Amino acid sequence: MARICLHGYVSGKVQGVYFRQSTQEQAESLDVDGWARNLDDGRVEVLLEGEEGAVRELEKWLARGPVKAKVTAVELEPMTPQGIAGFIVRR
Repeated sequence: MARICLHGYVSGKVQGVYFRQSTQEQAESLDVDGWARNLDDGRVEVLLEGEEGAVRELEKWLARGPVKAKVTAVELEPMTPQGIAGFIVRR
């Protein structure tokens, strides 16, 4: 499968519910690279890069998030792969 990259935003109750760390755990288990960070407006911004099937699995997970999250929207747009290695939680 081809390597793809998606960038976007997750809205809802996604801060203070272990969302970024859980995203990192999911990404690492799927071998997806990228990052997640909180935004001042309450959303979480993400960049996901990896094999298409794995990135799509993580995209599905983002729509649910961890147990305490209440995701209302996931908006992801394709972009050119960045060559990122690993997944980090940005501050």
